[in-house]
Amino acid sequence: MLDLGEIRKNIDGIDRQLVSLFEERMRLTSQVAEYKIETGKKVLDPERERQKLEAIKALVEKEENKHPIADLFSQIMANSRKGQYMLLEKMGQTLREPYEAVDEIKKEGAKVVYQGVAGAYAYAAMLDYFGEDVDNFNVPTWKDAMEAVKEGKADYAVLPIENSTTGSITAVYDLLQEYNNYIVAESYVKIEHVLMGLPGTDLSKVTTVYSHAQGLTQCESFLESHKEWQQISQPNTAVAAKKIFEDKDSSHVAIASKEAAKLYGLEVLKTNIADEANNTTRFVIVSKTRTFIKNAKKTSIVFECVNEPGSLYNLLSHIIYNGLNMTKIESRPIEGSQWEFRFFVDFEGNINDQRVMNALRGIEEESRSIRLLGNY
Repeated sequence: MLDLGEIRKNIDGIDRQLVSLFEERMRLTSQVAEYKIETGKKVLDPERERQKLEAIKALVEKEENKHPIADLFSQIMANSRKGQYMLLEKMGQTLREPYEAVDEIKKEGAKVVYQGVAGAYAYAAMLDYFGEDVDNFNVPTWKDAMEAVKEGKADYAVLPIENSTTGSITAVYDLLQEYNNYIVAESYVKIEHVLMGLPGTDLSKVTTVYSHAQGLTQCESFLESHKEWQQISQPNTAVAAKKIFEDKDSSHVAIASKEAAKLYGLEVLKTNIADEANNTTRFVIVSKTRTFIKNAKKTSIVFECVNEPGSLYNLLSHIIYNGLNMTKIESRPIEGSQWEFRFFVDFEGNINDQRVMNALRGIEEESRSIRLLGNY
């Protein structure tokens, strides 16, 4: 029996041969890419790859090695395709749609829409990004906000997309898919929930608490100590505060921001009631114009893939292959297709970066569909 050192020496020798053969294979696939460019043929030929993998597995003697060799050659062919996509982009055959590159998002004279009423966290996010003097109006729902942008009634909409405590706001992700609007910026707002009521409210006599559904969830521990209170959700936290002000019922309280309490003349009854002290919501600024700032650092896309083993991994591998850092992935069911999903992905990078262009090209070529949601 060979000792371990001798075995490793033999493996090293085989690895050198594999590397040499791999480089020769990649050289040949570059020639294939040049041929496809000249003839207009697509890079991915699924039937050809299927036949190739079956032929390779037929060369394997041991049955237990058939799956590993198929996996190995799947990755080799995937890397070959990625090289071909890079070549296509370098030769100017990009699939990217045109867009306007600007130094900064135009805020002066902009009209902005948000969901809810004054005092809502979306209202705070809007003021944080656009300033105190921004021309704005509010609508009842997130869909109404997207419609206002689509119809040109507003230049921008401010929408919450995820919270550090309760996670993604899936309804907004669905709207990003439904509407042909673009994310052009983002804003982070620290959520500091307080309990509020009419001046002089006696907590021992409270029967009902109002807030947004997420506001109630984010204060779950506090509300556990008041199980006798009926919890009623509202379109947003500021609407809950406004309801307390309008109903004039001292047995009702709301969970919202200090700003909302001040705006509606309510008394702050309890502070620091959120489960997480560092509770933060990320808001996106949405426009109907395909405008991205030149120094954008984040890319957001949505794509659909076939429901086959490895299909999602293969698409995400284009991001990994190009050295890009994926920061977010969210799945949402596709309407009318049981157990099929679309995927929302955020990754670091500017649309003018060659690596980003290569990754988007690869995903576009190999997915059912892809849409760029924004570069910001």
